Amino acid sequence: MIVTRFAPSPTGYIHIGNVRSAIYPYLIARQSGGKFILRIEDTDQARFVEGATELIEDTLNWLTLEWDEGPVVGGPNAPYFQSERREIYATWAKKLIEAGRAYADPTPAEEVQKFREADNAAKIPFLFRNHRPAAADFTPEETLKLWEAGNPIRFKSDPKDYSWHDDVMGDLSTGPEVCDDIILIKKDGLPTYNFAHIVDDAEMGVTHIARGVEYLSSMPNYLALYEALGLERPHFLSLPHILAPTGNKKLGKRDGAKSVTEYRADGVLPEALLNYLACLGWNDGTEQEIYTKDELIKAFSINRIQNSGARFDETKILWYNGMWIRKIHDEQGNDALYECTQDFWPESAASFSDEYKKKVLDIIYDRLKTLGDLKTMTNYFFADPNLDMDLLIGNKFLKKLSERELIDLLSAVIDKLNSLKEWSADSLQATFNELLETTGKKPAELFSLVRISLSFAPFSPALHLTCEVLGRDATLARLNAVRSALTNDLH
Repeated sequence: MIVTRFAPSPTGYIHIGNVRSAIYPYLIARQSGGKFILRIEDTDQARFVEGATELIEDTLNWLTLEWDEGPVVGGPNAPYFQSERREIYATWAKKLIEAGRAYADPTPAEEVQKFREADNAAKIPFLFRNHRPAAADFTPEETLKLWEAGNPIRFKSDPKDYSWHDDVMGDLSTGPEVCDDIILIKKDGLPTYNFAHIVDDAEMGVTHIARGVEYLSSMPNYLALYEALGLERPHFLSLPHILAPTGNKKLGKRDGAKSVTEYRADGVLPEALLNYLACLGWNDGTEQEIYTKDELIKAFSINRIQNSGARFDETKILWYNGMWIRKIHDEQGNDALYECTQDFWPESAASFSDEYKKKVLDIIYDRLKTLGDLKTMTNYFFADPNLDMDLLIGNKFLKKLSERELIDLLSAVIDKLNSLKEWSADSLQATFNELLETTGKKPAELFSLVRISLSFAPFSPALHLTCEVLGRDATLARLNAVRSALTNDLH
């Protein structure tokens, strides 16, 4: 069985790069009928952020990346918090100590810093093994006593050449110069990432490890540990960085990328973000861009993951989101899309019924880039707009008309709408077409005047649909208000 995992650290907000490191192993597991594990790597207590674990869980649930083992759901390999697995790491560390491959290191931090400075001055890479203390030759019993006294445990490296296969990067190799006596267990008794993830992956039967390329430089040390512990190597997938829009560096918050929480708050749909991130550095060789989760599971393949970085493009996220808004509306119905909009209506909509808001959504959805646009694009459906006469008179289609012409044109519209027996989209469309003939005005002139008078917004849906949703009373009241304002200006 293929077993994958997502093992984030609870140190703050979730960056989109973190999420992609969850999406790919999730797809690999689901495609093969395997298992996807969530594990919380919380051994760095200095960087621990309260509530970050819950944020991780909530984000995965929002994206519908359900896990088979881990926090909340449990599983046979519990616990799933590294801080609760001390005894497991101690057991594996003792194996290395007894085999003469680990030692307790009593070297003070200040002395380690001197070693580092000396190597820097000599312009050689700092490797602790070059300064290995006599403690490295202590017996296992002596090492265990030093460990109990609060000293960290280091791996006793055996530097040599290493080669390995990466399912994304291909065949790789390195020399002995990068192998070092890395710390396995810190002074506080908690393991380092370098040790803990290898133990956890072995204990949990993880077969495929997907993580960022930044871990490639540490691979020789990981391979040395697999070897010393007698463990079979899993599959490695090193995922290239998501790059800044400039393409010359790794994406960071300063480059405009927001956390998943921020995109969610802006009204980006989970389907859209999942779709975008899955395709950011992967494609199935076709022209298809819009994928449901089930389609991604079916189409995904490891050998189609790019081995070079992919540029982040927020405009592409908005494009995906607009496509998904329309997809949900057109395939699942307006009610299904409405369920996604609950937190995004303007305050002025609070007293209006669900049915009325659904009508508004049904005529505006195809112009939305995010659900957050509802706040700015629909307010005039729930509250009378402020009369910005400069906006009306300065409109490029209306500025050629005098105020008297505008008043006369509005009067013709008001009279015609007043006489309308059936207030429906079809009858309203027919009425506006008749007005074009009787007034002799161009569509841009007539429709712009009515549209601006009703909304005073840069955009509104098709005029007959806007009038239908607003209703007879509101439509005529707003047209009369603008006509009065123009008349007052004229006198």
